[in-house]
Amino acid sequence: MNTQKVFLITPPFTQLNTPYPATAYIKGFLNTKNILSYQADLGIEVILSLFSKEGLLNLFAQIENQELELSDNAQRIIALKEHYIHTIDAVMLFLQGKNPTLSHLICQEDFLPEASRFTQLEELDWAFGTMGTQDKAKHFATLYLEDISDIIVECVDSHFGFSRYAERLGRSANSFDELYEALSQAYTFIDELLIKILAAKMQEINPTLVAITVPFPGNLYSAFRCGQWIKKHFPKVKIAMGGGFPNTELRSLSDERVFEFFDFITLDDGEAPLDNLIEHLEGKRKLEELKRTFTLVDNQVKYINNSQTHDYKQSAVGTPDYSDLPLEQYISVIEIVNPMHRMWSDGRWNKLTMAHGCYWGKCTFCDISLDYIKLYEPISAKILCDRMEEMMAQTGQNGFHFVDEAAPPALMRSLALEILRRKLTVTWWTNIRFEKSFTADLCLLLKASGCIAVSGGLEVASDRLLELIQKGVTVAQVARVTRNFTEAGIMVHSYLMYGFPTQTAQETIDSLEMVRQMFELGILQSGFWHQFAMTAHSPVGMYPEQFKVQKESAKIGTFANNDIFHLDPTGTDHTLFSDGLKKSLFNFMHGIGFEMNLNQWFEFKVPKTKVPKNYIEQAINQEEDYTLKPSSKIVWLGTKPTVKHLTKNQKGRVLNLTNLGFHDKKESFNISVEQKQGEWLVEILKEISVSNNKVYTFQEVKTHYEKAGLEDFELFWFNKPLNNLQDFGLLTL
Repeated sequence: MNTQKVFLITPPFTQLNTPYPATAYIKGFLNTKNILSYQADLGIEVILSLFSKEGLLNLFAQIENQELELSDNAQRIIALKEHYIHTIDAVMLFLQGKNPTLSHLICQEDFLPEASRFTQLEELDWAFGTMGTQDKAKHFATLYLEDISDIIVECVDSHFGFSRYAERLGRSANSFDELYEALSQAYTFIDELLIKILAAKMQEINPTLVAITVPFPGNLYSAFRCGQWIKKHFPKVKIAMGGGFPNTELRSLSDERVFEFFDFITLDDGEAPLDNLIEHLEGKRKLEELKRTFTLVDNQVKYINNSQTHDYKQSAVGTPDYSDLPLEQYISVIEIVNPMHRMWSDGRWNKLTMAHGCYWGKCTFCDISLDYIKLYEPISAKILCDRMEEMMAQTGQNGFHFVDEAAPPALMRSLALEILRRKLTVTWWTNIRFEKSFTADLCLLLKASGCIAVSGGLEVASDRLLELIQKGVTVAQVARVTRNFTEAGIMVHSYLMYGFPTQTAQETIDSLEMVRQMFELGILQSGFWHQFAMTAHSPVGMYPEQFKVQKESAKIGTFANNDIFHLDPTGTDHTLFSDGLKKSLFNFMHGIGFEMNLNQWFEFKVPKTKVPKNYIEQAINQEEDYTLKPSSKIVWLGTKPTVKHLTKNQKGRVLNLTNLGFHDKKESFNISVEQKQGEWLVEILKEISVSNNKVYTFQEVKTHYEKAGLEDFELFWFNKPLNNLQDFGLLTL
């Protein structure tokens, strides 16, 4: 019998609206092994403790006990402290969705105290014409919380941030010295809240193993604080770290001081290493038989990867389990009025993965040498839908965010068909590559299954650089795909990149012009510019000479190693462009500034664009050659038609026609065909209905037609009546 009791922790802070999924994934896996586990998102618990009547009373008492030279903004917030204390509980209930009628009070603008964050409201007047009362109130409530966070940062804890904590200490921390020094200091105000909650959980659960996930640099400091406290107060409990940060940053770890806080650090997929570690703690496995695990041996950091255990197949890792987490207490905020960022922070999403790794795996800026991207393994649509149904039953939520590196189009198609076949009512979104497989019909199918948004990388919006990146797409192709999604009613967010090696000022401005045209034509709805960062495990980081850049230093640190400072002698000074790119994009997203010359967005001289004004328009009007393959799938999304035989017209002429009447959710329409073809069409629509298990190919539909004794299939299929059906749900996939 298994004697281990595992406590899975997400330290502060990740998201406010939904749990980071790592602990739910691991708990689901441990369930398959009958290993007892508990999980906690200490981030949301600290936030709920801080942003409460009691929390604010303590906060203001702490501030007033110190002799500080306060900014005007902090003085204003302190002067209004009674208003903050009086309103905070009601606002938090509203953001948890439990007090929706408060939106009317909040929108009157004399209910919430207002400090510096509200000064930006004048710039957001455009948004409130389209925002409903609930959204407007959420945005006001978010600004109100951000005002409180400003005084926290100024007066009691400079590390504080809603979705990150002490992030600077974790970013590019080649040496452990600064973080180690910070951990030797007295607890901060936020530390005190964290440790109080952690202590109560440890007393209640009394685990044998604590496993802490560190997905981002902004979780690192808090993870070490948790480890530090547990080591002191529960010295017999073993502590392990895993997650995105160690997976990318700690692969060359050698500083033994790290193991004053942790006993083990595992890399990459956590299931097999954790399973092996639990067996080791039970005495069933020797230390040297662990898998992808750092530990201290004879006071030296040792990386052990001698396990014969294979990683678990994605079909065997179980369904993510969100039990133990206070799902009804997460808060929805609207931080910035960017459509995709809004989705990330507003509403609670169940997190799932369609496929492990990336099916493309070639982008030269990406960490494609690491297993979490390199090892591609899709999950079957049936298993995915089983997991979706399990999670809906458990959480009461039917929204899903598939957290793939890039969701494969063929699997998205199978998933959509399975969702429709099971008649599931779900909302979902994911990350994709903008490849030509996303035809207009596939986008319509995805929309019908509940897909509401996709995000993908247009990156540098330059064909030369896209080829250097090995993205496998062109700007024109991306434009056609985003058009297909947009016309299907699916929102498109694009990741945009500037500063790729050898990128010139001319190419940066031309990229901006491409992006401007896509927003002006309405085929992009959301975007975000990121400056290129060289990472140690990407082709650019491993072979910089191939990209004509140089590493600033070849030194490998003893702690974190991922981001690499580099020199780009053939490119331009990319940091200059940051403000102009972001400012222009903010305006384009809201339909403003399309007529402005691009140089007006920058405070320095930039080249004139060489991109023709109608480049994107021409690209989306120039359809790619599309040949209908015999293996193409034919699916009918519509309803069963009504049938009426027309034997004579008004003049008494014999017709021998069949009139088929169709009803969709919005309108009704009719088509007329010859009677025998009409009879066949009624039968085949029933066969190719999306509710059936069998999916027919184009060749099978043609054979079915010919077996009915009918002739000239292509002439019938590609004629006007069938074209009308294709507009109303007869899809070729």
